[in-house]
Amino acid sequence: MGERVFIAIGSNLGDREANCRSAIEHLKGDPRVRVIKESAFYETEPWGKTEQPAFINAAVEIETDLAPKELLALLKNIEDRVGRKARERWGPREIDLDIIFYGDRVIKEEGLTIPHPEAHNRRFVIEPIAEMAPEFIHPVLEEKLYDILIRLHNRPVRNERKE
Repeated sequence: MGERVFIAIGSNLGDREANCRSAIEHLKGDPRVRVIKESAFYETEPWGKTEQPAFINAAVEIETDLAPKELLALLKNIEDRVGRKARERWGPREIDLDIIFYGDRVIKEEGLTIPHPEAHNRRFVIEPIAEMAPEFIHPVLEEKLYDILIRLHNRPVRNERKE
């Protein structure tokens, strides 16, 4: 199979953990995707718009031959199947699936930026991925995820906790 890809998963509406597990099962059920690793689940306070329920966050490492835009379309389809409804940006959601890293590619096109432009500032994104692949090198920052995570741990914690 093809590229090594990391996908962030989050939910803060409904049965948050079940929503995340359902998304992972949908990924496992697609013959074009091979789930290699799954992170632990983390409960985190919302980022951005903080007046909403806490999130369950996780990540998966997959291999796929899908092109980035094709993978994005698959993730949007899975979000629909899990029950995501259109709401305000950064607001509550049943499920959120984001491509964080797609191998060592750097992609900037309409509707798709990889690596995710804010990933390195968000502990709830980096921690689950670093749990699975601490030596992975961020293709823009050229730093190991472990080192990015250490920097995030050393920042004052605003509104985030690991459970």
